[in-house]
Amino acid sequence: MSTCTHDCSTCKSECASRDKGTSEAESLLAPQNAASRVCRVIGIVSGKGGVGKSTVTAALATLMRRRGYETAILDADITGPSIPRAFGLHGACIEGSEFGMLPAVTKSGIKVMSTNLLLEEETKPVVWRGPVIAGMVKQFWTDTCWNDVDYMFVDMPPGTGDVPLTVFQSLPIDGIILVTSPQQLVSMIVEKAVNMAELMKIRRIGLVENMSYYTCPDCGKSHEIFGKSQAAERAAALQLPFLGRLPIDPELAGLCDKGLIELMESTAYDAIADAVEAAVPVKTAGKG
Repeated sequence: MSTCTHDCSTCKSECASRDKGTSEAESLLAPQNAASRVCRVIGIVSGKGGVGKSTVTAALATLMRRRGYETAILDADITGPSIPRAFGLHGACIEGSEFGMLPAVTKSGIKVMSTNLLLEEETKPVVWRGPVIAGMVKQFWTDTCWNDVDYMFVDMPPGTGDVPLTVFQSLPIDGIILVTSPQQLVSMIVEKAVNMAELMKIRRIGLVENMSYYTCPDCGKSHEIFGKSQAAERAAALQLPFLGRLPIDPELAGLCDKGLIELMESTAYDAIADAVEAAVPVKTAGKG
């Protein structure tokens, strides 16, 4: 397990974290919880809602956990949290300690912090203004006792507003994965997120197209339900690595609805997990 605390001011090592430079944005980094050692932080981003960021986040965390990494999810979609349900976590189950809040832990050992885990009723709306929501995301980072984490995945809300800006400035983001879908409208809006990441000097691990096609279980033929994919061309135009096309998968959707995402058998996400390992590697038991 890396001992990196993301505090470059106390470290003389030359590493990828220094690629972010010593800009003003870096000075806004929020302190990591004293009882936490989070090595890598990966944002799952899209400019538009409904493209499957939460599913990609949950699937990636599941795969990385299977590969032997200590894994966590920070659900930054404060007003529309869906991560807890995918893992079968319900109700106000967050407890406190002398070091801060203790995240919920899934059956396979993935640590999760989400607004819905603080509410007695998961359908109760969170009616807060932007600055309050952004402050909560920062608290999830600073006030949660994460302990040792190799890979933390941040499920980002759509858009380029307060919360994405807070995450990019306050958390030591090592890279982002951009999620799109075949519609031209979505691609245009995702490009805004790409440009925001470039403006903030955030590493872009790559782009993945979700809901790209559906494979008929009877004839085995694939159908591009939402139109012909242009994701590879779009990624090339944006100078992004293309991480692949994800299918419309009713079985995976059903597992999320039942809180059983950790039982997923799909191999469609393997290439994305490979890209994360290659772009921002960590050393842990049995690894590296």
